[in-house]
Amino acid sequence: MLNIFLQQLINALTYGSLIGFIALGYSLVYGILKLINFAHGHIVTFAIFITMSMLTQFLALHTLGFILALSLALIITIGVTIVLEIVAYRPLRRSNRLSLIVSALGAGMVIENAVMLIWGPNPRVFPDINFFQGTINLNGVVVSELNLFILFLNIVVMSILYLFINKSRTGIAIKALSLDYQTAQLMGVNINKIIVLVFVLGAILGSAGGILIGLTYKTISFNMGFEYGLKAFIAAIIGGIGSIPGAMLGGLIIGILQTLSAGYISSIWANVITYSLLILLLIVRPRGLLGQKDIEKV
Repeated sequence: MLNIFLQQLINALTYGSLIGFIALGYSLVYGILKLINFAHGHIVTFAIFITMSMLTQFLALHTLGFILALSLALIITIGVTIVLEIVAYRPLRRSNRLSLIVSALGAGMVIENAVMLIWGPNPRVFPDINFFQGTINLNGVVVSELNLFILFLNIVVMSILYLFINKSRTGIAIKALSLDYQTAQLMGVNINKIIVLVFVLGAILGSAGGILIGLTYKTISFNMGFEYGLKAFIAAIIGGIGSIPGAMLGGLIIGILQTLSAGYISSIWANVITYSLLILLLIVRPRGLLGQKDIEKV
């Protein structure tokens, strides 16, 4: 019985880490623009499919092909993200938030339909790779090398992000911009450059999560961005939208709730339990677990 629980817990932490990677993109963008980037989940889907195509072309080259495929896929995804920011968000930056949200929803629909037109409406199988194929048996609890890599990457990413945001000049500029646009600009911060960088960081993290989702669950579809994007959005709210540690914490909570609910109750009730928690949390703590109270400027 204990082994079954531990097995479920490992699966839950893995799934939660993947959701957390995507949720980080929401929190990074919201921290500066106060925008819920609803196109983020669809960018993740695009990253998964373009990576699938690149791997299909270059996987025969083994390690070199794998690195080349991931590099090209990431460059293309970053390019799409920059175009999205310039075309869909930058012209509306000084408009009301509703205009930005509508633009984000429209951009998401465009990307989703573009993926469907390019790769077709039918589910596809993500290519197998020669890495992380083994498993480790820990006294009856089977842990795959891929699961261990995802958990390890979770720790590494959070550590790097923490150091980058709190210790680097660019990270401090990001924090300054999130507090006050005008003051940050007077202090010499290049607003356009920082905002593009934040979108790119969000795309990289989301792409990493998306690619690992493809490697873990194999089956991918053109509309999967809505489901994973929604779960990541909920994770960001639970952890505290705009909080980087909160996004990952929310992802882990979502992963544990979804996996244990499906394993011990029913997969039908997994989403009900998750969304019920969101409603309860918003009532008790509207800012999320690690969210900070907005400072009112006088």
